[in-house]
Amino acid sequence: MDLTAVTATRDIAEGISSAELPDGAMLEASHDGERILLARAGGVAYAIAAQCSHYGASLINGLLVDDTVRCPLHHACFNLRTGDASCGPAFSPVAAYDVTESDGVLHVGAKRATSTRVPGSAARQHKIGTIAILGAGAAGTAAADMLRRRGFDGRVVLISAEPDLPYDRPNLSKDYLAGVAPEEWLPLRPREFYDDAGIELMLGQRVSGIAPAGGELRTLSGQPLKYDRLLIATGAEAVRLPVSTHRLRHVFTLRSAGDARAIIATSRTAQRAVVIGASFIGLEVAASLVARGLDVHVVAQGRQPLEHVFGPVLSRFIQSLHESRGVRFHMHEHVRAVDETHVTLSSGDKLEAQLVVVGIGVRPSVAVAQWAKLDVGDGVHVDEFLETSRPGIFAAGDIACWPERVSGTRTRMEHWNVAVRQGQVAACNMLGERVPFAAVPYFWSQHYDVMLQYTGLQGGWDESVVHGDPADRDCAVEFRRNGVTIGAATIGRDVENLRAELAFEQGENREVAQILAGA
Repeated sequence: MDLTAVTATRDIAEGISSAELPDGAMLEASHDGERILLARAGGVAYAIAAQCSHYGASLINGLLVDDTVRCPLHHACFNLRTGDASCGPAFSPVAAYDVTESDGVLHVGAKRATSTRVPGSAARQHKIGTIAILGAGAAGTAAADMLRRRGFDGRVVLISAEPDLPYDRPNLSKDYLAGVAPEEWLPLRPREFYDDAGIELMLGQRVSGIAPAGGELRTLSGQPLKYDRLLIATGAEAVRLPVSTHRLRHVFTLRSAGDARAIIATSRTAQRAVVIGASFIGLEVAASLVARGLDVHVVAQGRQPLEHVFGPVLSRFIQSLHESRGVRFHMHEHVRAVDETHVTLSSGDKLEAQLVVVGIGVRPSVAVAQWAKLDVGDGVHVDEFLETSRPGIFAAGDIACWPERVSGTRTRMEHWNVAVRQGQVAACNMLGERVPFAAVPYFWSQHYDVMLQYTGLQGGWDESVVHGDPADRDCAVEFRRNGVTIGAATIGRDVENLRAELAFEQGENREVAQILAGA
């Protein structure tokens, strides 16, 4: 189903009957040539723009929850009253319109000015002048954005080791690498946004030291920066092959926009590519290189790609989907050597390759946290408010290891939505609020024309139950641990995935099983 398709909609310039919009209902219409979404929640009628500000999906296909609507594509959430993007992955609000109702007729009026800032009294109360953010990925950018949305009027400094404006990292292995999304689609915000919001960008800067007792950090350029609050959102770094490749100019990992550009440049003259690792990144890279016309081989050690995440049925489907596009898998193999022309496998087989992409996982970038002498294990240990072992220093995104409320154990996840929402929560808590991070983990993965969505805890399940058939692009898989549903994966069942997310939020794990079974 194309969730971004533009369909003919009814013009409601003369209004509509109130009876056509009962409580809990949504409908799409046209108003002054624009697509709008009408919804009634709690007896009140609202009107906002009809398309998600993230990737343009039609919100009519989403889920109405209280006075919000959730996008079916990547689970962004918009406030019906204000149009505000109340949680990621969307950053920008959608337009909101005045709505009046009289004599049984509902009229949509003028588009309202969007202003989602709230008073920043908490920051002033705690005498916060400067907030420094290390890392301009999903978590760091979301935090900087949320600080301004929460009314913080002090100094916000966003420091990135990369020279690029903060960008949409998930797209690197998907449409951008495939040649579908142009370069100008990558930035999350234009530079003017940061200028207008008063967010100082320090791009291409690496931190060389940190003195938490004095609230100061220093960059490699020698520039010191005093801070009152610090967010460490340095993300993760790609795991390298245990064989030497440092002199081989056709071997890459994919973690940055620069990596993606280099892979694209090499792909233009390559005929055969070898992708090492059947991870999410590895398989999405494989699909993108197929789209560029390359002959692609995937080498991995497991039995089936992503079986530990999706279970045997979905993993078989994923492998067969790639094979139907010409990808050849070499499972139960590891790489013995890589040279200028070939990849040698543990079996002794040699695969010709003019392009090699390594996607065997990532590890959290915790060097800064270690310099600050924070508690570090599998990532940086934080409490439920995302504060580290040192007061005033927070961590979010791929490096944060937080106490997950359902499992009762520390958890670290490398997913875009988790990072965005943690950045937003960390921003609130740096300003003195006490907002626990309790979002249900969610991620998506694109393989050709098939998108898989997953909500809930990943891994640690001991049983998977399949509803429907992946081959029909219409299925749901329920993942259980000790008989309790902890996760749900879907293909072509977007609303069911949203409903499962809501049930997990409310602690209704049993209801998830009923939702996925179609009960």
